[in-house]
Amino acid sequence: MADDTSSQLHTLFFPHAPSPSDVLHELLSLTSLLSLTPEELFYKWESYAIKMGTETTLITYKTIKDFKKDLQDALERESRAKAPHASVKRAVAATPRGAARGNGDVFGMMEGLTPGSNGVGSGSARGGAKRKAAETGTPSQKAMKSNGRSSPTGAVSRADGPATSFVERQNAGQVVETLNAHLTSATAAEDEEPRVEKRVLLKANTEIPKFAYKSMAMQLTSASEILDDRIDTFTELVQDHHKLSDSAFGNPAAQSTAEIVAVGRIACDQPTGKLNAASITLETSRRMGAGLRVQLKFQPGVNYDVFPGKIVALRGTNVNGDSFLVSEVLSLPLLPPAASTPSELSIHTDRTISATGNAAPLQYLIASGPYTPDTELSFAALHTLLDLARTQQPDILLLTGPFLDLEHPLLASGDLEPHLPTSAHIDPDRATLNDVFRALISVPLQQLCQAVPTITIILVPSVRDAISTAVSWPQDRFAKGPLGLPKQVQVVTNPITLSVNETVLGISSQDILSELRRENVKSSAGGLGSGEDMLARLAGQVIEQRHFFPVFPPQAREALPALGTGVEGLGGEGGVLPTGAGLDVGFLKLGEWLSVRPDVLVLPSALPAFAKVVDSVLVINPGTLSKRRGAGTYASLSLHPRSAPSDEEREADHVMGHEVHSRARVDVVRI
Repeated sequence: MADDTSSQLHTLFFPHAPSPSDVLHELLSLTSLLSLTPEELFYKWESYAIKMGTETTLITYKTIKDFKKDLQDALERESRAKAPHASVKRAVAATPRGAARGNGDVFGMMEGLTPGSNGVGSGSARGGAKRKAAETGTPSQKAMKSNGRSSPTGAVSRADGPATSFVERQNAGQVVETLNAHLTSATAAEDEEPRVEKRVLLKANTEIPKFAYKSMAMQLTSASEILDDRIDTFTELVQDHHKLSDSAFGNPAAQSTAEIVAVGRIACDQPTGKLNAASITLETSRRMGAGLRVQLKFQPGVNYDVFPGKIVALRGTNVNGDSFLVSEVLSLPLLPPAASTPSELSIHTDRTISATGNAAPLQYLIASGPYTPDTELSFAALHTLLDLARTQQPDILLLTGPFLDLEHPLLASGDLEPHLPTSAHIDPDRATLNDVFRALISVPLQQLCQAVPTITIILVPSVRDAISTAVSWPQDRFAKGPLGLPKQVQVVTNPITLSVNETVLGISSQDILSELRRENVKSSAGGLGSGEDMLARLAGQVIEQRHFFPVFPPQAREALPALGTGVEGLGGEGGVLPTGAGLDVGFLKLGEWLSVRPDVLVLPSALPAFAKVVDSVLVINPGTLSKRRGAGTYASLSLHPRSAPSDEEREADHVMGHEVHSRARVDVVRI
C-alpha cells in the first residue's frame, strides 16, 4: 500500500524527474497524518503554490516543510472555529439588551471589524466578566494572539513573505502562452494613418435593468422555484436531444427494477460536507421526483465528472430503494454557436478597414484585478497597462474587478491617507471611497482617453469591490457619475454578454474556475497522471451547464482560507473571512446563457492564466494583473476579420458562424 502511495506521489509531484527521498518521505507523512489521498494532497499543494506564487514555489524539502506547517495551521484554525459554537449559542439565548448598552453591537455584526472586537464570541457572547477584563485593559490570551503577525494565521497572511517591488520585477513583457501563433498580432499590423473613429460597436445581450434588484430580499419559495425550474429545463433539453419518450424518465428515489433516465442536480449527502465519491447524491425536481435526494453509485467503467449544482442526466436503476445505480451518463446538448447573416458580417468588416483600404485586426487588452499588491496602493501594474494601451492603441480595454479590493489589507485598515497621490488634494476627514477611486483609477483612465480618443474601455465590477453598492452576484453595475469616469468608459453588470461588432463576448469576474477546482469530483481511467488539460475541462463544465456560475451551493466563507491582515485589531483569532461567492439564489437566472454560446468567454481566475479553445469557444483567463506579492499577467487578443462570404452565401443569406476561435491570436503576457 505504501509503495502504491509513493508511486502516485512521484507521478503527481515529479512527473519528469526523480523524486528526492527526503521530500517523498515528508509527502508520505502528510498523507498519513492528515488522512489525505495523494490526489487530494496534490490539489492542496497546487492551491498553496498559487497562493505563495507559482514562479518561486519549487518542490524542495524546505518548501514542503512550509507547506506542512501551512496545512497544520489551517487544521488548527478549523478546530478553533468549531470549538466555541456551543458557548456562543448558549450566550445568544440570553437577553441581548445588555450588550447593546455596552457597545451597540447586539448581533455581533461588527466583530472582527473594530479594534474592540476579537473574533467569534465578542459582544454579548463573551459574558460580563470578559467585558470587565477588557475594560480594565488586561488583554486576554486570545486577544494577544490575534494582534499583529504573532497570530497563528501568519502562515497565510496575504502581506507575509518577501514582497517584490514592481520596478524590480523580472521577465516584464514576457509572453507566457500564445494561442494561434501563426496569426499576426494587432500591434504588428501596418496601419499608417492614426484612427479617428471607433472601429467597434457595443450591444448588450443581457437584460441590464433586471440587475437592479434588492439584495437580501429573497424568499425561500422563489429560490426553490429557480433551482427547480433549472432541472425541468434540462429535462426537456435532454428529451429532445436524445429523442426520448416521456415514459423513459422516472423518479430515481423510487424503488424499481425498471431502467429509467433521471435528470437532477448533484449534491452532497451532508449539508456542510465536502463532495467526494462516497457522498454524491442526486436531487430531483418536484415534478419528477418530489424534490427527493438519492445516493448515487456508478457501475464499474462508468466515468463521472461532477460538482455540487451540476445538472446531469443519468440512466440506471434503483433496485434496493437506497441508491440509484448509474449505468450511463447521458451527454447534455450544447447551445448553438453564435452566427450572423452575410450582410451583417460585411457591415462589421467594413468598420475595420483602415485608411489604406486594408481590414486590420481588432485588438483587445484584457486584465483582471487586483491591480496592486497587498503591501501598497500604488496601482503601478494598472498604470503600466495603461501606458501600453497608450502605445498600442487597442480598440477595447477590458478591465474586470476588484478595483478597490475589500480584501486588501490597507483598504481594510481604513488608513489610506499615506498611500494617496499628493496631487489628489483629498480632505481625509471628508474623503469617501469614491474619492479614492477617482484619484487612483479614474484620473489615469481619463489621461488614457485623452491620448487615445478611439478606445472603448469596459469595466466589470466584482463582489469584492468596495465602491459597489451591489453586494451579491449577479451584480449590478456601479454608478459611473460619482466616480468621474470619461465617456469612453462603459460600466457593465457582472456577468455580462456583449456583442462587440459580430463577436459575442461573455464576461464574469466571479472566479468560477477556482470554485470548480475545489469542488470537482472526477473518476476516469487515466487519472491525474494521464496528461489531461484540467483547465480546459473546468471551462468545458461552464459551457456545458450554460451558466456563468453553475456551482451550488458555493463553498462557504468559513471553509475558505482566512485572510491575515497584519493590521493590529483587525480580524479575530482566525483572521478575516474572505468575501466568498455571495450568490443571490433568487436571481441566479441572470447568470444563464440565453440562446447561443459566446465566441469569447472571459473567466478571470486565481488559477494559472491561459487561452484555450473549448467546444469552439475561445476561453481566456488573463490572470490577475497584480499578485499578492508581485506582478501578474494580462491577455492581448488580436481578432482578424472573417473571410468574406461567397456570392452563393450572400444570395442564400443564411446565418454563418463567426469562427472567432480560428481567427484570433491570444498572448498571455507578464505585465
